[in-house]
Amino acid sequence: MQDHDQDHDAGDAGLSPEQIDAALAGLAPNVPEDYRCGFVAIVGRPNVGKSTLMNHLIGQKISITSKKAQTTRHRVTGIQTTEKAQYIFVDTPGFQTRHRNALNEALNRSVKDSLSDVDCVLFVLEAGRLSDADREVIALLPAHRPVILVVNKADRLKDKADMANFLLKASAEFNFTEIVSVSAKHGHRLDTLLKVVEPHLPQSVPLYPEDMVTDKNERFLAAELVREKLFRYLGEELPYSMNVEIEKFEIEGNLRRIYAAVLVDKPGQKAILIGRDGERMKKIATEARTDMEKLFDSKVFLEVWVKVKSGWADDVRFLKQFNLD
Repeated sequence: MQDHDQDHDAGDAGLSPEQIDAALAGLAPNVPEDYRCGFVAIVGRPNVGKSTLMNHLIGQKISITSKKAQTTRHRVTGIQTTEKAQYIFVDTPGFQTRHRNALNEALNRSVKDSLSDVDCVLFVLEAGRLSDADREVIALLPAHRPVILVVNKADRLKDKADMANFLLKASAEFNFTEIVSVSAKHGHRLDTLLKVVEPHLPQSVPLYPEDMVTDKNERFLAAELVREKLFRYLGEELPYSMNVEIEKFEIEGNLRRIYAAVLVDKPGQKAILIGRDGERMKKIATEARTDMEKLFDSKVFLEVWVKVKSGWADDVRFLKQFNLD
């Protein structure tokens, strides 16, 4: 993927591929010659722990987690840099077979697009469970890319025979390059997973600074943190057609002033989100602000309110604002 891009740029600039390589090496002079860097897609049906896996792999929370399916709506990039490799993880939305509308069709396209332009794929399964929804994602897996089966929540299968039988069953579904069982929530065997992925990345200097953990900006991360608290505190009451839009983001020294609007489809949903005397929304805003202060390492003033935009989840033009069309 990168070789193609570099050849294209070289033609435009009149530089040879060797000159391009030398220029890139100059940006990272201390990395070994056999250093590896590449893109890794994390895919699977909703609610198998993809976002939890990526957060623990990079050591910081940038992708929101929830027990409610389809929490992730954007392709979130997380970056883990070691002495030997830089892993650029792409956390995708869970492939959605229910709630067919313009939003979910766009989310499913996002999953497919992520698989077309990566160096390696992590297909995440929940230990002991192989459903038709899992098989729909398996049908999308690329035949000419390394695909590693990641069996998450492995601690749920205590019996070794049960795990062995499940791995045999899962491995019969696709020609997986490797199989690794992990517990993303508890951080078990994630070092092993990184070691398994490393040889499948191309040799390259790192594309991002070593202290960078995501390519998403603070405005995006702020919206995601508000949305996570909505998922967690509203549960089944949460309107399916809901999103968060940051209307204003200002930085004043070590203070960030953030103004967030929660978009819902119907007027009746507004009261559900706000709660009695606004207590529910206050709690959501308080916890989101606390997470933002940890992530941004600064004081945060956060104001959150609810807006009604009827039919927004089926308005393809509106989806452009969220880069989902």
